[in-house]
Amino acid sequence: MSLTLRHPEKQHRNDVAPVLPRPPWIRGKAPVSQGYLETKAIAREHSLTTVCEEAACPNIGECWAKGHATFLILGAVCTRACAFCHVATGKPKGVDATEPQRVADAVEALGLSHVVVTSVDRDDLSDGGAEQFRKTVVAIRTTSSRSSVEILTPDFRNKAGALETVLRAPPDVFNHNIETVPRLYPAVRPGSRYFTSLSLLERAKRLDATLFTKSGLMVGLGESDEEVVQVMDDLRAAGVDFLTIGQYLRPTPQHAAVRRYVSPQGFARIREVAKAKGFLLVAATPMTRSSYHAGEDFVALRDARRRTGDGTFKD
Repeated sequence: MSLTLRHPEKQHRNDVAPVLPRPPWIRGKAPVSQGYLETKAIAREHSLTTVCEEAACPNIGECWAKGHATFLILGAVCTRACAFCHVATGKPKGVDATEPQRVADAVEALGLSHVVVTSVDRDDLSDGGAEQFRKTVVAIRTTSSRSSVEILTPDFRNKAGALETVLRAPPDVFNHNIETVPRLYPAVRPGSRYFTSLSLLERAKRLDATLFTKSGLMVGLGESDEEVVQVMDDLRAAGVDFLTIGQYLRPTPQHAAVRRYVSPQGFARIREVAKAKGFLLVAATPMTRSSYHAGEDFVALRDARRRTGDGTFKD
């Protein structure tokens, strides 16, 4: 098997920077509960990959204790090499035709009312993996009709018809993470383009105005507060409903360094600024990740839309 677990690009971006001690508010729940073990067993039984494990998510102990896993489709090997990401990079295998139904069966076994499905980047595929997303959403809806479905997609490298394919399923929430500020893209997301991601989110909302759109941003990679605010404005201009912001945590010494840790009070200020921009919902805490509390957030999104009617956020 041809597989490179880490591209060299991920190893030369650690310019000289002090290693910051992790503050006391960065704490994950130990993955030792019975619920965690049961969730792991179901994922293994159905031969599924989860982003919770592959991306070394600090919330895995808490989420899996509740039976909430985020499924990673299209394999566990990514065709890009982002400086923040723990997922392996290299040459992926082919597409597994049985995967959509296996995901659906695991959703049913876990009894999930809301499921998040994401994928690695698959630039090797003619549609970027869009058809596998569509099939997975359809399989979940067929097998577990009570479950709402959120998809967290790559940008599909602007491949014609890819976005339209995934929206035909259709999902309840379309999520694509902007990840960082545009100035840092060459170092942090060298295979991606900031305005490609913005355009994807804007087109998703334009194609289906009833669809909830969502995006996520990390802080701690060297961005300024002013740049974060500009990204908020860009996302609102693209019609994004829900913004998640969390602390970047360095997975290994070969990844991009943490430049700052934002305090819980700092995140509270970020959250208030984002709310004022008009997002329907904002989640901003040190431990926030794209799928963290996604089920509860989906309920809050529907409630917020019912309250406001026009998609603006109002307390």
